[in-house]
Amino acid sequence: MAIVLLAAFIAVPVIEIALFIEVGGWIGLWSTVAIVILTAFAGTTLLRIQGLSVLQRAQESATRNELPVQEVFDGLCLLVAGVLLLTPGFFTDALGFTLFVPLFRELVGRGIWRWLKRHGHVHVGGFGRGFGGGPGGPSPGSRGAGPLIDGDFEEVNTPPNDRDRLPPNNDT
Repeated sequence: MAIVLLAAFIAVPVIEIALFIEVGGWIGLWSTVAIVILTAFAGTTLLRIQGLSVLQRAQESATRNELPVQEVFDGLCLLVAGVLLLTPGFFTDALGFTLFVPLFRELVGRGIWRWLKRHGHVHVGGFGRGFGGGPGGPSPGSRGAGPLIDGDFEEVNTPPNDRDRLPPNNDT
């Protein structure tokens, strides 16, 4: 994974510089600068519009007592898209604009899910005692080790025994 990040940190600036030189040679310096600034403004506008839409869908899911998993993933993709569009360059802008397309986000999500199922340890749980606790998930202190025991319980209210009570105080 570290080698992939190193390659990306080297390759992306080289690609951006080459594209700046090529596009600048075709349309000129000021037109190139104007396009870079315009894509930053367009990206922030798209981010605002789609971000509010994702937030509204997440609130609707929470109202229906559903986990907004798809909405959280969409929000993460939009965050990455916003960062890519604010980064000057044509290559990062192209990647950022593709993350605004819902079909592309769905394809990326399916690919990530398949990869996680093959290589990762995926647990999907419900709400419980803190993050990840409760039915289907480990408690915060555990590392996921040990069996998961599912059971039902019933609260029984029994009257307390007389011997559990203190004797009345007759000193008054």
